[in-house]
Amino acid sequence: QVQLVESGGGLAQPGGSLRLSCAASGFTFSGYTMSWARQVSGKGLEWVSAISSDGSDTYYANSVKGRFTISRDNAKNTVYLQMNNLKPEDTALYYCAKPLFPRPNSWYETNEYDVWGQGTQVTVSS
Repeated sequence: QVQLVESGGGLAQPGGSLRLSCAASGFTFSGYTMSWARQVSGKGLEWVSAISSDGSDTYYANSVKGRFTISRDNAKNTVYLQMNNLKPEDTALYYCAKPLFPRPNSWYETNEYDVWGQGTQVTVSS
């Protein structure tokens, strides 16, 4: 079955870095745009970043632009999120998501996605 498994979360200090990974299985990973979203407990989902199937196009929320970098390794069926210069407001549960169709009309629309990972917690605190 289709599965997404995130890893790499943890505790980081402000200004620090973390690298999230999302291992995918059960579908043709190399054919799909992939995305990262995050959610603070009690608040709505925020779409963070997306990457096209071949990695040539990337998209970022304004809140993370210039600090986060999304990438993918289609040989390993894995998408990454490198997070630098972390801020306390980056604290959230981070999810990897697969869209229903290989190229979603809008990477930041929740209804475009049908499969989610279990999430990995990122906490930024001194």
